Amino acid sequence: MPVDDRHRLRPGPLEPPRRLLLGPGPSNADPRVLAALARPLVGHLDPYFLALMDEIQELLRYAWQTDNPLTVPISGTGTAGMEAAIANLVEPGDGVLVAQNGYFSLRQAEMARRYGARVATVERPWGEVFELDELVAALDEHRPALLALVHAETSTGACQPLAGLAAACRERDCLLLADTVTSLGGVPLALDADGIDAAYSGTQKCLGCPPGLAPLSFGPRAVERLERRTAPVGSWYLDLSLLAGYWGGGRSYHHTAPISMNYGLREALRLVAEEGLEARWRRHRDNAERLWAGLSELGLDCWVAAEHRLPTLTTVRVPDGLDPKQVPARLLAEHDIEIGGGLGELAGKVWRIGLMGTNSRPDVVARLLAALARVL
Repeated sequence: MPVDDRHRLRPGPLEPPRRLLLGPGPSNADPRVLAALARPLVGHLDPYFLALMDEIQELLRYAWQTDNPLTVPISGTGTAGMEAAIANLVEPGDGVLVAQNGYFSLRQAEMARRYGARVATVERPWGEVFELDELVAALDEHRPALLALVHAETSTGACQPLAGLAAACRERDCLLLADTVTSLGGVPLALDADGIDAAYSGTQKCLGCPPGLAPLSFGPRAVERLERRTAPVGSWYLDLSLLAGYWGGGRSYHHTAPISMNYGLREALRLVAEEGLEARWRRHRDNAERLWAGLSELGLDCWVAAEHRLPTLTTVRVPDGLDPKQVPARLLAEHDIEIGGGLGELAGKVWRIGLMGTNSRPDVVARLLAALARVL
């Protein structure tokens, strides 16, 4: 049969530009992580890889400060982690309360609806956080089986306080699910001490690894809820009762895990352990404060009140009269620096600046502020 060459491409070598990624993610990966990604492949059931899986799970438990046995990286991005958590914890007809104050809590609600939940919401303006008493009042009003909230809201730069919430949920036989995509490895967080029943994250933010895996952890109450299900999990691929057979003691085949991405995650988590969590949290806070002070000197205001700002993601008000797209475009074109624009209700109102993982450094803050000053 003759070959049709009309669609045959002859591309040159791959040479992506070298950007400083200071948007909402991905962040730049540490050179050690990039080197790990290039290590030789083995099979996903190879004894070497099975041993590496154990190391990844233990390192994740340290990063999340938990003893949860069911702590695994889902093969997919952070959104896959969100869907895995909701798919496994929600049965048709379950009541789910979503604390909505940003874009990603809207996504939690939409996913819960698709899995048949009766979704109720408690709402705050984007950039604000919830007080404990209003969440408790909403729990009493709706009596949900699950409360879903975003610990670190990437769309707004706000960090939701957790104190007292787990006890309120336990008193009402309600599970607490937290989105920690922009907090794991950069913001003080301890699943066991904070009483979080289930959490998910992503690799491409504070962990400083490329996107492609979604850490997920289920505590005892979440596992019990999973085991008591009367309906099958709506997603076969994300069914934790099946995934646990691969990541647990049996090592039964489920899917072909992304070997290289797990290499990268292991190295990223090794960097977290070498630095130590307290030092890492302090580094992110110190550099965020440098950024906030520099932004103030440039006459720029932050969207979120200082006491609730994420040290990993800052939303900056776009000054009146400026085209919100022009500054990010010029930073990219003239300085090879990426920052993000607003998302959802904050589109056109803010810029989003991420200082995550290896990018949270004084020299990075200085470079960004100098470039911003020139562009402005």
